[in-house]
Amino acid sequence: MAELGLNEHHQNEVINYMRFARSKRGLRLKTVDSCFQDLKESRLVEETFTVDEVSEVLNGLQAVVHGEVESELINTAYTNVLLLRQLFSQAEKWYLKLQTDISELENRELLEQVAEFEKAEFTSSNKKSIIDSMKPKLAPLHEGGTAELLNKATDALDEKSKLERALQDLQLEHGNQKECINAQDLSDLENTVAALKSEFQKTLNEQTENQKSLEENLATAKHDLLRVQEQLSLAEKELEKKFQQTAAFRNMKEILSKKNDQIKDLRKRLAKYEPED
Repeated sequence: MAELGLNEHHQNEVINYMRFARSKRGLRLKTVDSCFQDLKESRLVEETFTVDEVSEVLNGLQAVVHGEVESELINTAYTNVLLLRQLFSQAEKWYLKLQTDISELENRELLEQVAEFEKAEFTSSNKKSIIDSMKPKLAPLHEGGTAELLNKATDALDEKSKLERALQDLQLEHGNQKECINAQDLSDLENTVAALKSEFQKTLNEQTENQKSLEENLATAKHDLLRVQEQLSLAEKELEKKFQQTAAFRNMKEILSKKNDQIKDLRKRLAKYEPED
């Protein structure tokens, strides 16, 4: 079985998207087929046509098919943008920043890997061989005029109608299988979401408990700090009181007192020599 290098959950998500894309592609192909069928039933009613008439018919068909294909390409681009928006929104909820490499979208090796993966997932080899054998193989056109060209186109449209009916039968069978698969995928997705919610709640509870423990430890540390600061203040005051009671402190205080007296006496002497105003 082909793999994409993803885990089982993400690979199932890819398969769901490929189912959606295949369904949209099938509907658009049916629309293109109906354009040819409408042309056949409404315009190809005569046996012969002029060159101008054939040119007019083909130009009209080209315009219709061009519009259908352009509409589908635009819709596919917008659909991919919505898919990326879902993925980016989920990533942003977890503060993640996803990056894309646009150059990888044209990597031929990877594209072939995706094609093999789709073939392994959705295509039955037996049914595929039956459909391939029903595809018309047109012989090269010779210079036989516009009538021969229209006849060959009519034959090709008839073969496509047969092929379309065969595809519809296969799509109906595939649709029944798809409902069963989607039900299983939905159940798996619900179980995955429930497990993620449980894990997230567990993590949230653990973080809450850790925060509560940290707050309690911080409050205890603050109380211890205040107690130590108070003890240091009391010790400082007690030390200062004891120092003032020592003989060295008293001697120093006495010396300072004598120095002050000497300074006062010197100032009085100097005052006698200062000139009077």
